[in-house]
Amino acid sequence: MIDRYLLRYFLAVIDQGNFSKAAAYCNVSQPTLSAGIAKLEALLGRNLFNRTNRRVELTEAAVHLAVHARRIEAEFAAAERDVQQVVTTATVRLGILASIPAAWIEAYAARLRHRGGGERVEFIEARERDLLERLARGSLDVALTIVRNDRRFAAERLFSEGYALAMAAAHPLGRRDMIEGAELAGEPMIVRRHCELLGDTSRYFTARGVRPFFPARVTSDDRALRLVRAGLGMTVMPDCFRSPGVVRLRLADFPFTREIGLLFGAHADKRLRDRPVLSLLVETIENRSADGIRHEPV
Repeated sequence: MIDRYLLRYFLAVIDQGNFSKAAAYCNVSQPTLSAGIAKLEALLGRNLFNRTNRRVELTEAAVHLAVHARRIEAEFAAAERDVQQVVTTATVRLGILASIPAAWIEAYAARLRHRGGGERVEFIEARERDLLERLARGSLDVALTIVRNDRRFAAERLFSEGYALAMAAAHPLGRRDMIEGAELAGEPMIVRRHCELLGDTSRYFTARGVRPFFPARVTSDDRALRLVRAGLGMTVMPDCFRSPGVVRLRLADFPFTREIGLLFGAHADKRLRDRPVLSLLVETIENRSADGIRHEPV
């Protein structure tokens, strides 16, 4: 018989890309995870991964097993929810994309508290990929994130926006409405490490001969805005980010946009969208995204 934890180790290696990240994700040591994978391979009589120095590759047996393992894990999660129904039916596990303005979530949390009621919301902030993985595993009910053409999840689109350069208002270029990427050669850039557009942004500037100095690499958009306002550097951010002392300039030939909305886990109750806590979230986000002059409280 295959224990559940072995399947979780197996799926973690697939989702995280290597054994060390999978072990950290499962909160176990790498030797423990490796021993678990070896045990699973022994039980099945098949190798599941071709291991190299940099990554692991799935064997044909692993590809087939992954389909069943994900279904089994989803059924386990559903069984746990059913058994704990009295506790969990009043809680919505809400994933929040890391690049959603903190002020929006603050406004939503304040409205939740003012509204009261018996429903609870558990907030889980993560990057886009992590949110999708959690939705697929059933550890999130719904996520406020980027909506793409992922058929695994029902979606509700809320708004679309572009990206622009964030620059200190006192910068000599700060009065411009648009700027060519090549004009930024020699300008320091702040790296938003969690940005879903990080690779595209890097390629955009590299193609224009811009190879800047990076005075800061941050995972907090609040910190990025503060550093921009202080004049340490500039950065590319979604249009929704505004702050006193920071101006937003369009980048020429930078056509990228994103659609923000709700993604629902396949396990979620079909009536989840109609629950008051989500209706309140949608109302809060739509009001904020429609008001371009709202500022981040920095």
